[in-house]
Amino acid sequence: MLRSALRLPTVALLAVCGAWIAAHAADDGDGWVTIFDGKSMDGWKINESPDTWTLEDGALVAKGPRSHAFYVGDEKPFKNFELKVDCKTKKGSNGGIYFHTKVLESGWPKYGLEAQVNNTQRDPLRSGSLYGVVDVTDQNIQDDTWWTEHIIVKDRYITIKLNDKTVVDYEEPEGKPAFSEQYERRLGEGTFALQGHDPGSTVYYKNIRVKRLP
Repeated sequence: MLRSALRLPTVALLAVCGAWIAAHAADDGDGWVTIFDGKSMDGWKINESPDTWTLEDGALVAKGPRSHAFYVGDEKPFKNFELKVDCKTKKGSNGGIYFHTKVLESGWPKYGLEAQVNNTQRDPLRSGSLYGVVDVTDQNIQDDTWWTEHIIVKDRYITIKLNDKTVVDYEEPEGKPAFSEQYERRLGEGTFALQGHDPGSTVYYKNIRVKRLP
C-alpha cells in the first residue's frame, strides 16, 4: 500500500505541490516550516529506484538501490537557512542530507553539499561530516537511536550539529573551485535531498523542518 503510493508519476507529484504548501507548510510563528507531513510524499520527488522508499510510523525510510528524494514543495530556492532532520540508522547504514542541490533524474547529486548520515558503515566519514569538505571520523551517535541533524547555512558559513553538539564549523573560501568536473560540492542555492545509499543500508528521516534566514 505504501510502496504503491510512492509510485505516483512525477507529474502527479509536482501537481500536488502548490496545494501541499498551502495546507501543510505553515509557519509555526518562529519561522520554522515543516516540509514533510509524515504521511505522504506530497512536496517531494523521488528520482530513480522509487521502491527504495517507504513510509513507516511518520518517517521516510530509505532501504534499497541508490535513490534520492528531492524537496520540490517550494519554488523559491534556499540560500541562508536552518534545517533540522530527525534521523535513525540501522547497523552498517549510510545516508545523507543534501542542501543547495538541484533535482536530477539519476545518479549522485551533482550540485550542493552533503551532510553525512552514517554511524557504523564502512565509509569512515561519520554523521555530521560535510562530505568531501570537512571530515568527522568520531562516532558521536549510536545506531538504532533517533538524533537531530541540524544544518545552518549563513552566507559562506556552514554549521552542522548532532543534537546540540557542533561537529562542523566551516567557512567556505571565496572563489572555491568545484570539487571535480562531476561534482560541484560548494555553496550556491537550491533545494534539499535525502539519500537512499544502497540496498544494505536502512535510514529513517522524519520531522523535517526548515527556517529561512536573512
